[in-house]
Amino acid sequence: MLDGLCREHGLPSFQHNLQSVQFLEKIERRGRGWNLSLQTLDGIICHDGEIHNRSLAPRRGKTFADFDAQFRAKESDPGLDLVPMSLEGCVVRFSDTIAYIGRDIEDAIELKLIRRDDIPARCREALGETNGSIVYRLVTDLITSSVGADTVAFGEEVSERLRELKEFNYERIYLNPAIKKEFGKIGNCYRVLFDSLLADLEGRRSSSPIFRDFLLEQAPPYAEESKPAAIVRDFIAGMTDDYFLFQAAVLGCETPEKT
Repeated sequence: MLDGLCREHGLPSFQHNLQSVQFLEKIERRGRGWNLSLQTLDGIICHDGEIHNRSLAPRRGKTFADFDAQFRAKESDPGLDLVPMSLEGCVVRFSDTIAYIGRDIEDAIELKLIRRDDIPARCREALGETNGSIVYRLVTDLITSSVGADTVAFGEEVSERLRELKEFNYERIYLNPAIKKEFGKIGNCYRVLFDSLLADLEGRRSSSPIFRDFLLEQAPPYAEESKPAAIVRDFIAGMTDDYFLFQAAVLGCETPEKT
């Protein structure tokens, strides 16, 4: 939803890994950023857990100029598969998937979206059926398959079962109509909040939360060098769920109940 609003206002696509770099480099510490190493920044923009890889070999030798070029390329093509420059970055890439795949299953079972025996039989046999067993078997296989190599990799069988489990999660959890029923309310909250904050910013309404809770904490160059819509994007992207819902309710939006 935020991605759609960004595109409507002439901004690049919204992607959480690129937004993380934006915060770490240009917003935190009153715009001074954290002076992070190239390897760390590269690991952040390359950490797409949605992309399935059996193995990753680091593409060493990147420069900051390469990083800037990859950042711009990823803005233009969100599906671009960027490979980390370090083994640590490759580990982070796989860790992203390992962290969410079983946890999302446990949440879905708790919400009664699926039952444990709905998990495909081959996945249960290879990976287990609880978050603990899935994490353990994925981590163990990753270590075993990577020892002595200049790559981070899953074994062939585990990789295929992980791919199958991802497909199961997308079909039965992430795209489940039962969790989409409040999306209309959420979408309206995003649009109303974005439009209202943009109007406040352009009208220089200093009492607005975008000034009070965000811009007053930033050094002047941030506001001077950023488009108004980009400032609104950054503010909304940094909100907690509760703060977002509170601000939307203040503007009269009907908000969904958190489960």
